[in-house]
Amino acid sequence: MIVNKRTINIARLLSDLILLNVVFILAAVLAQSWDILLQRNYMFILLALLNFVWYFYTNLSGFYNDFFTRRFSTHFFNIVKSSVVQVLITIAFIFFVKEDLFTRNFIVYLGVFLTVAISIRTIIFKKSLKHLHKKGISVRNLIIVGAGETGNSFKETICDVPEFGYKFIGFVDDVNTDEKYLGNISELDKLLKTYQVDDVVIALAEEESSQLDEIIRVCNINAVKVHLIPDYFRFLSNRFTVNSIGSFPVITARDEPLEEASRRFIKRALDVFFSLFVIVFVFSWLFPIIAILIKLSSKGPVFYLQERVGVKDQRFKCYKFRTMKAENKKVEFQPVTEDDPRVTGIGKFLRRTNVDELPQFFNVLKGEMSVVGPRPHPIPFHNKYSEYFEAIKLRHNVKPGITGWAQVHGFRGDIPDEQENRKRTLQRIKYDLWYIENWSFKLDIQIIMMTIWQMITGKTNAV
Repeated sequence: MIVNKRTINIARLLSDLILLNVVFILAAVLAQSWDILLQRNYMFILLALLNFVWYFYTNLSGFYNDFFTRRFSTHFFNIVKSSVVQVLITIAFIFFVKEDLFTRNFIVYLGVFLTVAISIRTIIFKKSLKHLHKKGISVRNLIIVGAGETGNSFKETICDVPEFGYKFIGFVDDVNTDEKYLGNISELDKLLKTYQVDDVVIALAEEESSQLDEIIRVCNINAVKVHLIPDYFRFLSNRFTVNSIGSFPVITARDEPLEEASRRFIKRALDVFFSLFVIVFVFSWLFPIIAILIKLSSKGPVFYLQERVGVKDQRFKCYKFRTMKAENKKVEFQPVTEDDPRVTGIGKFLRRTNVDELPQFFNVLKGEMSVVGPRPHPIPFHNKYSEYFEAIKLRHNVKPGITGWAQVHGFRGDIPDEQENRKRTLQRIKYDLWYIENWSFKLDIQIIMMTIWQMITGKTNAV
């Protein structure tokens, strides 16, 4: 028997609703007693409300999506969020009806028990599915037509995640390029019968697509489910979307959450509030100290202004504390290297701890930067990096940040070796694009916390 993804998700939803009801009753009995619960029958209205909220919130938040590919840590975070929503609804209801018995203990029990119960259910489901698939139960036999780059990438995906429930049989192609080669496309009908195939994934290159009609016809005759991976799949990011315009299905190659005005508003609100907090409570007393130390270390201004590339390729003046000796005349831009003699004593400390970036909170307030985002490149660096990565302008779809996903993973600054620096730059840009495609309020908070920790420990990988 084959259990599909939809059936599993329905089973998860029903299990969670049952657990929600059991946990509610258990929390109420432990907080007071069964008799008191029956006396306050309006509490069952709350229970019904919580069931509706769980159903609609989990659908809106995608709680049951990507069950097979998400790690348990991600599942747990989503469980906590859903439990917090339940607790907030409970608090609002209790306040509205002026309930005086089912208060603190009941609310704590409900939140804790619900989080633990759903977490245990998630672990059991994952382990059970993995066990069933290892025994060959609820597994679909799959072959891939097309042994090119796309076909091999898809094979690795389904083999790396056995929870998908597919058993990879082999490749069908007119060219033998893999050890799992079964035969050529003209033999497809015989191969489908021989291996009792349930699913066929077509991953042919564009020049081979003329055979598509015949492949689908053979699969339909054998009642085999067909899945197509278009040849242009290689142009899509991990966050592509499928929409409809009229009667036409349209694939958007790159989906960016911050294209939505509501999400840009949330990010801007975080930028303003966090920047004001830093300027008022940190910068106000730290600035005089740093200014004095910079002046004592060498002659020159306290601040260093440098033109950088911002959102939509707009140029702006980026503020920093000066960390190098001031030049008397204008010289060609040279990147800072490790043990650079131009860096002052206090400058080394400022760069190592990222404190030299603090003035950029004024750029954030002006709307030129964000607290979190791809680091803005100086103009010479931007021109150089454009040779490494021709689609570098994708970074400029969002505001540059004081810190970013690449920086907290150690990709900050350049190194002298040209080849290694090229690899490092490409990796940094990939991290930036991943951030743009996967932005969330939670991710920004995570990056801010990681940055603060790295500043405290001095592990910023900066030069």
